[in-house]
Amino acid sequence: MPLLMKCLQCGRYTIDKGRCPYCGGALKNPHPAKFSPEDKYGKYRRMLKLSSLTQS
Repeated sequence: MPLLMKCLQCGRYTIDKGRCPYCGGALKNPHPAKFSPEDKYGKYRRMLKLSSLTQS
């Protein structure tokens, strides 16, 4: 089953996997990551978020 992809440039949704058929922009998966109570990388994500907040 094909997944929806979102264009980073124009914000439109498509089922194509390569480039946006409307503007030719790059596509990304708009769905959030799967939740897991055993979050192996949560520590690193929180450290990255904290460092980006303190730099601004």
